[in-house]
Amino acid sequence: MKSERIILGIDPGTTIMGFGLIKVEDKKMQFLQLNELQLQKYDDPYVKLKLIFERTIELIDTFHPDEIAIEAPFFGKNVQSMLKLGRAQGVAMAAGLSRQIPITEYLPKKIKMAITGNGNASKEQVAKMLQSLLNLKTLPKNLDSTDGLAAAVCHFYNSGKVVGGKSYTGWAAFVKQNPGKVK
Repeated sequence: MKSERIILGIDPGTTIMGFGLIKVEDKKMQFLQLNELQLQKYDDPYVKLKLIFERTIELIDTFHPDEIAIEAPFFGKNVQSMLKLGRAQGVAMAAGLSRQIPITEYLPKKIKMAITGNGNASKEQVAKMLQSLLNLKTLPKNLDSTDGLAAAVCHFYNSGKVVGGKSYTGWAAFVKQNPGKVK
């Protein structure tokens, strides 16, 4: 395995697609970028899927990730929402596969557990933990981009390459060890 690799994390969605990138070097992660693709203004679902594909390809061509981590759709009560989310995820995956990039899917609970130690953590808790882990100065207004970043960090942790850094047994331990950072 390369000593340096880039991981693209994606939180698929047809309203907002969040994404984050980290670089792993010498078994340590470094923040590269987080952002989101806003899709609310588009009514046509096929235009949204096209934009998701194009943005994912653009990210791949710009950052040359070695791996992609993507949040798997969770099973909800609304079948139509699941179908839309599955399509968004499939299109993002197809973009990665078209460039021969390995893709790993993670359930939302697994991502939250990897980041906070709590599979039921809120988006805000995940974002605050990422802010601490990666020394992010500010957090975005929408947390879809931090969800994408969380997928990338979860993949890093699950690849067994973690060294150093702080460790927490859960959200309560994080809050205790980081006074003033969590409100």
